[in-house]
Amino acid sequence: MSARRLAFVCKVLALLAGLALFVGRAAPAAASGTPTNVDVSALAGNDAEDAVAVNPTNPNNLVAMAITLAQPAGLIEGVSFNGGKTWKRQIIGGGTSDPLGDICCDQQLAWDHFGNLWMTYLLNSSGDILVALSTDGGLTWTKAADVVPTTVTGNSQPQGARHRGQVHLSQGGDQPSISAGPNSVWVSYTSEKSGELQAFGMPVTGLGGYGAVSALETVPTSNGQGDYGDTAVGPNGQVVVVYQDKENGEVGTNIYTALDPDGLGPAGFGTPRLLAHSYVGGFDYIPAQPDRSVDAEANLAWDRSGGPHNGRLYAVWTQEVGNESNNMDIELQYSDDQGATWSPVVRVNDDKTPNSQFNPAIALDQTTGNVALSWYDARNDLGAGSSGDTDGIPNTDVQIWAAYSTNGGSSLVPNFRVSAGSSNAVDANYSFDYGDYTHAAFVSGMFWPVWSDNSNGAGGNPDGTLHQLDLYTAKVTIR
Repeated sequence: MSARRLAFVCKVLALLAGLALFVGRAAPAAASGTPTNVDVSALAGNDAEDAVAVNPTNPNNLVAMAITLAQPAGLIEGVSFNGGKTWKRQIIGGGTSDPLGDICCDQQLAWDHFGNLWMTYLLNSSGDILVALSTDGGLTWTKAADVVPTTVTGNSQPQGARHRGQVHLSQGGDQPSISAGPNSVWVSYTSEKSGELQAFGMPVTGLGGYGAVSALETVPTSNGQGDYGDTAVGPNGQVVVVYQDKENGEVGTNIYTALDPDGLGPAGFGTPRLLAHSYVGGFDYIPAQPDRSVDAEANLAWDRSGGPHNGRLYAVWTQEVGNESNNMDIELQYSDDQGATWSPVVRVNDDKTPNSQFNPAIALDQTTGNVALSWYDARNDLGAGSSGDTDGIPNTDVQIWAAYSTNGGSSLVPNFRVSAGSSNAVDANYSFDYGDYTHAAFVSGMFWPVWSDNSNGAGGNPDGTLHQLDLYTAKVTIR
């Protein structure tokens, strides 16, 4: 280990040792028992890269989605109006004749307080950034915006995209993220024409009511590029984006945030501010995701609850303890000044293994201000004979684990397991593995992580056990 890395590890250990009160695990109590797992897709072939949202005007209405990799285009969507007990399943965006187009991938969801469900996604046939809207709980969709990524600053350095592989969209957009605020919805993405991070917003006036797309804004990134990030809208319509500046390779990255202080107003994004340095690069290969690789996958949640931590901005991201060690951890920080300064790093996963945790998701319940996190976790795969092992090889099998805080991140409950079984990406027999990300939703005390699973822990996977991946979810009650 180099002196620089040793110093970094020592610094992290010292911070953790000195912040026992902040990281406290004693209260509140963790969820009891593994929640009931639900196979949302129950579809032959692989389903990966998952999204979920819950309707704040009707918390029994939830929508979950994944790329369905068994066909050239389209998403498998599950819609429930009874809290996940039953689902209406459909394929959307299955071809060029579909009103939404031939959806490639990178779908994300956001539900606003009016009851509008927003989706951003990419197409196979173009590199445009699309936004769709549903006003009936996810049953039907209309295209709301079609944005062509541009080269705003004159920079021109096409980057390697991480799309599903049917079409290399080297002149389009990559990994759009979407967030709905009090009266606007925002999308950020990477322009593959320049490698720059760009964003746009739309005013929202009510159910089905929205205005024109704002002028495209470019984030003035430090090296002219950024990707694999997220978007959050604050209590007053301000916008923060997070991203990493390393799009390829395994040697680490810097993670930045940038603030647009007035959202749809004239200010635009200010100079990005360093959040953290991660040893997880842009394409970091690990035993649990050997083909697709992982990135730091930073994500945001902004408290607009009006509670004691109103205005607090949370960030979660992935660290590697020693470059190329495959010992990856989930890290949490928060900011009370819109990303200008951040709390010390807190290690979310509480295992004592050198195994991988990756693809974190974070969600905040705007009715309470509580925050919850979930992630893929290989802690129980110590090799042959261990409780989480399926193939005799350590650190290849994963489960979904979670934690939450009811006091603004001052303490986290002990980690608890969400998935009933252990999944193995190699057994899925597809180079996409679990995909680039997963997500979670949290409304009215109900936390809903989603993930790709081939354990068949819920039963009903047409491909059987430890073959292709289905889209899973589970309801975790947090009061």
